[in-house]
Amino acid sequence: MKTLSFLGVLALLSVQAPLIADTTGILVEAGAFTKIYDPGVGEDEAWYINDHCFIPGPNNRWHLFGITREEPASPIDEDHFAHATAASLLQRPWTKQPFALTVAPEAPWNEEHLWAPHVIKHDDLYYMYYCAGDRDHTRYKIHLATSPDLETWTRHPKNPMVVDGFDARDPFILRIGEQWVMYYTANSRPEGGNHIVAYVTSKDLISWSDRKVAFTDPAEGTYGGPTESPFIVQRADRYYLFIGPRGGYDGTDVFVSDSPFHWEFKDKVGHIPAHAAEVIQDTDGKWYVSRSGWGRGGVYLAPLIWKEPAE
Repeated sequence: MKTLSFLGVLALLSVQAPLIADTTGILVEAGAFTKIYDPGVGEDEAWYINDHCFIPGPNNRWHLFGITREEPASPIDEDHFAHATAASLLQRPWTKQPFALTVAPEAPWNEEHLWAPHVIKHDDLYYMYYCAGDRDHTRYKIHLATSPDLETWTRHPKNPMVVDGFDARDPFILRIGEQWVMYYTANSRPEGGNHIVAYVTSKDLISWSDRKVAFTDPAEGTYGGPTESPFIVQRADRYYLFIGPRGGYDGTDVFVSDSPFHWEFKDKVGHIPAHAAEVIQDTDGKWYVSRSGWGRGGVYLAPLIWKEPAE
Protein backbone atom coordinates (compact mmCIF):
# COMPACT_ATOMS: atom_id res chain seq x y z
CA MET A 1 0.00 0.00 0.00
CA LYS A 2 2.90 2.36 0.67
CA THR A 3 4.04 2.06 -2.94
CA LEU A 4 0.61 2.86 -4.34
CA SER A 5 0.18 5.82 -2.01
CA PHE A 6 3.59 7.18 -2.90
CA LEU A 7 2.98 6.88 -6.62
CA GLY A 8 -0.50 8.30 -6.30
CA VAL A 9 0.73 11.43 -4.57
CA LEU A 10 3.67 11.91 -6.94
CA ALA A 11 1.42 11.47 -9.95
CA LEU A 12 -0.41 14.60 -8.88
CA LEU A 13 2.69 16.58 -9.83
CA SER A 14 1.81 16.13 -13.50
CA VAL A 15 -1.34 18.17 -13.02
CA GLN A 16 -0.48 20.19 -9.92
CA ALA A 17 -0.27 23.96 -10.49
CA PRO A 18 1.84 25.48 -7.68
CA LEU A 19 1.40 29.08 -6.68
CA ILE A 20 2.99 31.34 -9.30
CA ALA A 21 5.52 33.94 -8.17
CA ASP A 22 5.38 37.49 -9.47
CA THR A 23 7.69 37.79 -12.46
CA THR A 24 10.28 40.55 -12.21
CA GLY A 25 11.35 40.11 -15.83
CA ILE A 26 12.44 37.12 -17.87
CA LEU A 27 16.21 36.69 -17.67
CA VAL A 28 16.48 32.99 -18.63
CA GLU A 29 14.88 31.02 -21.47
CA ALA A 30 15.40 27.73 -23.29
CA GLY A 31 15.48 26.99 -26.99
CA ALA A 32 14.18 23.83 -28.67
CA PHE A 33 14.96 20.50 -27.00
CA THR A 34 16.73 17.70 -28.91
CA LYS A 35 16.93 14.10 -27.71
CA ILE A 36 20.47 12.92 -27.00
CA TYR A 37 20.00 9.65 -25.11
CA ASP A 38 17.47 6.80 -24.92
CA PRO A 39 18.04 4.41 -21.98
CA GLY A 40 15.77 1.82 -23.62
CA VAL A 41 18.35 1.00 -26.30
CA GLY A 42 19.01 -2.75 -26.23
CA GLU A 43 16.16 -3.40 -23.77
CA ASP A 44 12.93 -5.33 -24.35
CA GLU A 45 10.84 -2.52 -22.89
CA ALA A 46 10.96 1.24 -22.61
CA TRP A 47 13.16 2.74 -19.89
CA TYR A 48 13.26 6.22 -18.41
CA ILE A 49 15.84 8.59 -16.98
CA ASN A 50 14.80 10.92 -14.20
CA ASP A 51 17.07 13.18 -12.09
CA HIS A 52 20.51 13.13 -13.65
CA CYS A 53 23.79 15.00 -14.00
CA PHE A 54 26.55 15.68 -16.54
CA ILE A 55 30.30 15.93 -15.99
CA PRO A 56 33.33 16.02 -18.31
CA GLY A 57 35.76 13.21 -17.55
CA PRO A 58 39.09 11.72 -18.58
CA ASN A 59 40.05 11.48 -22.26
CA ASN A 60 37.78 14.40 -23.15
CA ARG A 61 34.63 12.30 -22.71
CA TRP A 62 31.36 13.55 -21.28
CA HIS A 63 29.54 11.38 -18.72
CA LEU A 64 25.85 11.24 -17.82
CA PHE A 65 24.54 9.62 -14.63
CA GLY A 66 20.89 9.37 -13.61
CA ILE A 67 18.00 7.53 -12.05
CA THR A 68 16.84 4.83 -14.43
CA ARG A 69 14.22 2.08 -14.54
CA GLU A 70 11.93 0.31 -16.95
CA GLU A 71 8.52 1.91 -17.46
CA PRO A 72 6.09 2.43 -15.84
CA ALA A 73 7.48 4.63 -13.10
CA SER A 74 7.98 3.14 -9.64
CA PRO A 75 10.15 5.58 -7.66
CA ILE A 76 10.85 3.45 -4.58
CA ASP A 77 11.98 0.64 -6.90
CA GLU A 78 14.59 2.76 -8.69
CA ASP A 79 17.64 0.65 -7.87
CA HIS A 80 20.25 1.61 -10.49
CA PHE A 81 22.09 4.63 -11.81
CA ALA A 82 22.32 4.91 -15.57
CA HIS A 83 25.68 5.74 -17.13
CA ALA A 84 26.19 7.03 -20.66
CA THR A 85 29.16 8.65 -22.39
CA ALA A 86 29.82 10.85 -25.41
CA ALA A 87 32.77 12.41 -27.20
CA SER A 88 30.91 15.73 -27.21
CA LEU A 89 28.00 17.15 -25.25
CA LEU A 90 25.79 17.36 -28.36
CA GLN A 91 26.61 13.87 -29.66
CA ARG A 92 23.51 11.98 -30.82
CA PRO A 93 23.04 9.42 -29.49
CA TRP A 94 25.13 9.05 -26.37
CA THR A 95 26.63 5.59 -25.76
CA LYS A 96 24.98 3.41 -23.15
CA GLN A 97 27.31 1.99 -20.48
CA PRO A 98 26.77 -0.55 -17.65
CA PHE A 99 25.01 0.72 -14.53
CA ALA A 100 27.25 3.05 -12.53
CA LEU A 101 25.87 1.94 -9.16
CA THR A 102 23.28 -0.51 -7.86
CA VAL A 103 21.35 -0.20 -4.60
CA ALA A 104 23.00 -1.73 -1.50
CA PRO A 105 20.19 -2.78 0.88
CA GLU A 106 22.57 -4.63 3.19
CA ALA A 107 24.26 -3.21 6.29
CA PRO A 108 25.94 -0.85 6.82
CA TRP A 109 24.45 1.03 3.85
CA ASN A 110 20.76 0.10 4.27
CA GLU A 111 19.82 1.77 1.00
CA GLU A 112 16.18 1.74 -0.07
CA HIS A 113 16.75 3.06 -3.59
CA LEU A 114 19.09 5.28 -5.63
CA TRP A 115 17.90 8.79 -6.46
CA ALA A 116 19.30 11.95 -8.04
CA PRO A 117 23.08 11.59 -8.40
CA HIS A 118 25.23 14.72 -8.50
CA VAL A 119 28.93 14.41 -9.39
CA ILE A 120 31.78 16.87 -8.89
CA LYS A 121 35.56 16.61 -9.24
CA HIS A 122 37.98 17.69 -6.51
CA ASP A 123 41.70 16.91 -6.21
CA ASP A 124 41.65 14.25 -8.95
CA LEU A 125 38.77 12.38 -7.31
CA TYR A 126 35.13 12.32 -8.37
CA TYR A 127 32.45 12.64 -5.68
CA MET A 128 28.92 11.34 -6.33
CA TYR A 129 26.26 12.44 -3.83
CA TYR A 130 22.88 10.74 -4.02
CA CYS A 131 19.73 9.96 -2.07
CA ALA A 132 19.70 6.45 -0.59
CA GLY A 133 16.30 6.77 1.11
CA ASP A 134 15.17 5.13 4.33
CA ARG A 135 12.11 3.31 5.61
CA ASP A 136 11.55 6.35 7.83
CA HIS A 137 10.71 9.20 5.42
CA THR A 138 11.59 11.78 8.08
CA ARG A 139 15.19 10.50 8.14
CA TYR A 140 16.16 10.12 4.49
CA LYS A 141 19.87 9.62 3.84
CA ILE A 142 22.17 11.33 1.36
CA HIS A 143 25.16 9.10 0.61
CA LEU A 144 28.55 9.61 -1.04
CA ALA A 145 30.48 7.35 -3.42
CA THR A 146 33.85 8.26 -4.93
CA SER A 147 35.70 7.27 -8.08
CA PRO A 148 39.11 7.98 -9.63
CA ASP A 149 37.82 7.57 -13.19
CA LEU A 150 33.96 7.83 -13.28
CA GLU A 151 33.85 4.08 -13.93
CA THR A 152 34.36 2.35 -10.57
CA TRP A 153 32.55 3.74 -7.52
CA THR A 154 33.20 3.08 -3.82
CA ARG A 155 30.78 4.06 -1.07
CA HIS A 156 32.30 6.28 1.60
CA PRO A 157 32.71 4.66 5.05
CA LYS A 158 31.32 7.77 6.79
CA ASN A 159 27.92 7.55 5.09
CA PRO A 160 25.37 8.96 5.52
CA MET A 161 26.53 12.50 4.80
CA VAL A 162 23.14 14.08 5.61
CA VAL A 163 19.98 12.77 7.29
CA ASP A 164 16.81 14.86 6.91
CA GLY A 165 13.17 14.71 5.85
CA PHE A 166 10.59 14.61 4.47
CA ASP A 167 12.35 12.48 1.81
CA ALA A 168 15.42 14.77 1.78
CA ARG A 169 16.93 14.26 -1.68
CA ASP A 170 18.33 15.75 -4.90
CA PRO A 171 21.74 16.99 -3.66
CA PHE A 172 23.62 19.69 -5.56
CA ILE A 173 27.15 20.81 -4.62
CA LEU A 174 28.63 24.28 -5.16
CA ARG A 175 31.97 25.75 -4.09
CA ILE A 176 31.52 29.16 -2.44
CA GLY A 177 34.62 30.83 -1.09
CA GLU A 178 36.50 28.43 1.19
CA GLN A 179 33.58 26.07 1.74
CA TRP A 180 31.41 23.60 -0.09
CA VAL A 181 27.63 23.99 -0.02
CA MET A 182 25.22 21.10 -0.49
CA TYR A 183 21.70 22.13 -1.48
CA TYR A 184 18.83 19.63 -1.39
CA THR A 185 15.06 19.52 -1.26
CA ALA A 186 13.27 18.80 2.01
CA ASN A 187 10.49 20.23 4.17
CA SER A 188 10.33 22.89 6.87
CA ARG A 189 9.74 20.05 9.35
CA PRO A 190 10.98 16.49 8.82
CA GLU A 191 7.43 15.19 9.05
CA GLY A 192 6.12 17.72 6.50
CA GLY A 193 5.36 21.41 6.16
CA ASN A 194 6.49 23.90 3.52
CA HIS A 195 8.58 22.57 0.67
CA ILE A 196 12.06 24.08 0.92
CA VAL A 197 15.54 24.12 -0.53
CA ALA A 198 17.83 23.35 2.40
CA TYR A 199 21.60 23.60 2.53
CA VAL A 200 24.55 22.41 4.61
CA THR A 201 28.22 23.41 4.40
CA SER A 202 31.55 21.61 4.60
CA LYS A 203 35.28 22.25 4.46
CA ASP A 204 36.20 18.74 3.31
CA LEU A 205 33.13 17.34 1.43
CA ILE A 206 32.73 14.73 4.21
CA SER A 207 31.63 16.46 7.43
CA TRP A 208 28.58 18.68 6.97
CA SER A 209 27.03 21.39 9.15
CA ASP A 210 23.52 21.60 10.52
CA ARG A 211 21.03 22.60 7.87
CA LYS A 212 19.78 26.04 6.98
CA VAL A 213 17.07 27.12 4.53
CA ALA A 214 17.76 28.87 1.22
CA PHE A 215 14.23 28.95 -0.26
CA THR A 216 10.76 28.40 1.16
CA ASP A 217 7.77 27.74 -1.06
CA PRO A 218 4.24 28.60 0.15
CA ALA A 219 3.11 25.08 -0.81
CA GLU A 220 3.00 22.46 1.95
CA GLY A 221 3.09 18.70 1.77
CA THR A 222 5.26 15.62 2.10
CA TYR A 223 5.86 13.46 -0.99
CA GLY A 224 7.06 15.34 -4.04
CA GLY A 225 6.75 19.09 -4.23
CA PRO A 226 7.84 22.16 -6.21
CA THR A 227 11.38 22.52 -4.78
CA GLU A 228 12.93 19.40 -6.28
CA SER A 229 16.10 19.14 -8.36
CA PRO A 230 17.76 22.36 -7.11
CA PHE A 231 20.50 23.62 -9.43
CA ILE A 232 22.42 26.86 -8.86
CA VAL A 233 24.38 28.86 -11.43
CA GLN A 234 26.56 31.84 -10.55
CA ARG A 235 26.87 34.59 -13.16
CA ALA A 236 28.96 37.57 -12.03
CA ASP A 237 27.55 38.47 -8.60
CA ARG A 238 24.12 36.90 -9.10
CA TYR A 239 22.93 33.40 -8.31
CA TYR A 240 20.21 31.62 -10.27
CA LEU A 241 18.19 28.85 -8.61
CA PHE A 242 16.44 26.29 -10.85
CA ILE A 243 13.73 24.19 -9.12
CA GLY A 244 10.62 22.21 -10.06
CA PRO A 245 8.31 20.67 -10.98
CA ARG A 246 6.36 23.91 -11.20
CA GLY A 247 3.32 24.59 -13.36
CA GLY A 248 3.09 20.88 -14.18
CA TYR A 249 5.41 17.88 -14.35
CA ASP A 250 7.46 19.36 -17.21
CA GLY A 251 8.22 22.70 -15.59
CA THR A 252 11.21 24.34 -13.89
CA ASP A 253 11.17 27.88 -12.50
CA VAL A 254 14.24 30.09 -12.17
CA PHE A 255 14.79 32.55 -9.32
CA VAL A 256 17.60 35.09 -8.94
CA SER A 257 19.39 36.46 -5.87
CA ASP A 258 22.50 38.41 -4.91
CA SER A 259 23.14 35.76 -2.24
CA PRO A 260 23.81 32.01 -2.70
CA PHE A 261 22.07 31.37 0.63
CA HIS A 262 18.66 32.99 0.15
CA TRP A 263 16.12 33.35 -2.66
CA GLU A 264 12.73 35.07 -2.46
CA PHE A 265 9.57 33.62 -3.98
CA LYS A 266 8.85 36.94 -5.71
CA ASP A 267 12.11 36.94 -7.68
CA LYS A 268 11.17 34.54 -10.45
CA VAL A 269 13.02 35.34 -13.68
CA GLY A 270 12.33 32.39 -15.96
CA HIS A 271 10.44 29.20 -16.70
CA ILE A 272 11.92 26.20 -18.53
CA PRO A 273 9.59 23.50 -19.95
CA ALA A 274 11.65 20.72 -18.40
CA HIS A 275 11.49 18.12 -15.64
CA ALA A 276 14.62 17.59 -13.48
CA ALA A 277 16.48 20.28 -15.40
CA GLU A 278 20.27 20.38 -15.26
CA VAL A 279 22.35 23.31 -16.52
CA ILE A 280 25.54 22.54 -18.47
CA GLN A 281 28.26 24.78 -19.88
CA ASP A 282 30.02 23.15 -22.82
CA THR A 283 33.77 23.32 -23.42
CA ASP A 284 33.20 26.15 -25.92
CA GLY A 285 31.41 28.26 -23.30
CA LYS A 286 27.89 27.74 -24.65
CA TRP A 287 25.10 26.98 -22.17
CA TYR A 288 22.51 24.19 -22.32
CA VAL A 289 19.69 22.88 -20.16
CA SER A 290 18.41 19.29 -20.02
CA ARG A 291 15.10 17.61 -19.39
CA SER A 292 14.02 14.03 -18.64
CA GLY A 293 11.37 12.19 -16.61
CA TRP A 294 8.90 9.36 -16.44
CA GLY A 295 7.42 8.47 -19.82
CA ARG A 296 9.71 10.93 -21.62
CA GLY A 297 11.92 8.37 -23.33
CA GLY A 298 15.31 9.68 -22.30
CA VAL A 299 17.36 12.86 -21.94
CA TYR A 300 17.06 16.02 -24.04
CA LEU A 301 19.18 19.17 -24.38
CA ALA A 302 18.26 22.72 -25.39
CA PRO A 303 20.26 25.94 -25.66
CA LEU A 304 19.98 28.02 -22.50
CA ILE A 305 19.53 31.69 -23.27
CA TRP A 306 20.74 34.24 -20.73
CA LYS A 307 19.18 37.66 -21.18
CA GLU A 308 21.39 39.25 -18.55
CA PRO A 309 25.13 39.67 -19.26
CA ALA A 310 27.56 37.58 -17.22
CA GLU A 311 29.52 40.67 -16.17
